[in-house]
Amino acid sequence: MPRKRLSLSEARRIALAAQGFAKPRREKPAGAGQIRGVIERLGLLQLDFVNVLLPAHRLIPYSRLGTYSHAAFDRAVYENGHFTEQWAHEASIVPVSSWPLLQHRRQAHQTSPRSPLRKIPNHQRYLASTLELVRANGALTANELPTHPGPKTKPGDWHRSIARCALDYHFARGNLAVRKRLSNFQRVYDLPERLIPPEHHRRTITSNDAQRELLARAAAAMGVATARDLADYYRMTVRDCLPRLAELADAGTIHEVKVESWNEPAWLHTAARLPRSVNASALLSPFDPVVWYRPRAERLFDFHYRIEIYVPESKRRWGYYVLPFLCGDRIAARVDLKADRDKGTLVVRSAHAEQGIDTDTVASKLAAELYCLAHWLGLESVAVGRRGNFALPLGKLVRASV
Repeated sequence: MPRKRLSLSEARRIALAAQGFAKPRREKPAGAGQIRGVIERLGLLQLDFVNVLLPAHRLIPYSRLGTYSHAAFDRAVYENGHFTEQWAHEASIVPVSSWPLLQHRRQAHQTSPRSPLRKIPNHQRYLASTLELVRANGALTANELPTHPGPKTKPGDWHRSIARCALDYHFARGNLAVRKRLSNFQRVYDLPERLIPPEHHRRTITSNDAQRELLARAAAAMGVATARDLADYYRMTVRDCLPRLAELADAGTIHEVKVESWNEPAWLHTAARLPRSVNASALLSPFDPVVWYRPRAERLFDFHYRIEIYVPESKRRWGYYVLPFLCGDRIAARVDLKADRDKGTLVVRSAHAEQGIDTDTVASKLAAELYCLAHWLGLESVAVGRRGNFALPLGKLVRASV
C-alpha cells in the first residue's frame, strides 16, 4: 500500500538516499565508473568554474564517493561518450540520452537583445560562417576562430568575445556540442553528430513527452518533492509541470504524499528508498541538488542558504564561498572555505553552527572532513579563522590534530 504521509525526518532520509548519501563512501579512490554512476543517479551535474576552492561541480561526486583523480573525472565525463554538456538546470553535464529531451528548449533559444552579436553587421552571416569553419576544420575553441570586431564599449563594460558569443549561440541552439574542456576550462566545440550517438541525436520527441521524462528523472533523483521542486530541477514552469505529473501518477511512477509541516502536497517516486538512518558526513557544493533550490532546502533541513559571492563584503553574513556541512541527515554547519595553494593550506575563513546540534560531535566530524578535503586537494594543512559561532570549537579540534 503506497504511503500517504511522511514525517519530516522520513522525507529527509528519502531525499538524501535518492541523492546517494545513504551509502558509506568508498575506502579506495573512485574510478570513472563510480563517477559516471553518480551523474546518472542525479541526472545532471551543474557546471560552475569559480575556483576559490575547486570548480564546484567536481565537489558533487566527492561528497558522495570520497576521493577520485581528476583524470578519472575527465574520463567519465568527456572521454567515454556517456555524457554531454547542455543547458538543463543551468549549464550542466547530462547523459547523452537527455539530448532529445532538451530539443524543445534548444529550439526555443533566441539571441538576447543585449548580445553583442546583434550589434555587428550581418550577424547571421557571421554565425553561418563560424558553423561552417567547425564543419570543415573540426573541433575548435573560441580562440581559434578568426577575430571579429565587436561593438564599442564604455569603461567598465565586459563582454565575451564575438567568437565566443557565436559559439555559445550555436551550443544553445544545438548546432554545436562540447567535445571536451581544456585545462583552462575553455570549451572545445564540435558538431553534435560527431559526438552524440545516432540513436539519441536522431531521436525526435514531443515537448510533452520530453517534459514528462525529465520530470520522471527529477522525481527519481529527488525521492520526494513538491511540484515546484520538481519543476526547478530542469528549469520548467509549474504550469507545464502539473499535467505531466498527473500523467506520471496515472502511470504509477509517482504518487502524492503529505509531508509533515509542508504546506504543499508532495510527490513520492515509486522506487524511492526510506533508509533507517543516514550517516553522511560531507561538505556540499553550493550547486549540489540537495541545496540548489533554496525553498526545498529550507523545508527539508530548516536551513536558509544564500551564496554571497556577489554580495559586497561588508554585507555578507556567512562569507564569500560558504559550503553547507551535511552531518547525519541534517545540515549542521556552514563553512567559508578557500584553498590557499601558495601556502598549501585549506583556510576556513568562518564557521557557523546551526541551532540544536551536538557541538562536540559535529565539530569532530567536520574537522575530519576538512582534513580529507585538504588531502584530496593536495593541501598540507587546515587553518581555522576566528569568525563565526563555530570557529572556536572547530579551531581547537583542528589544532589538536596537527
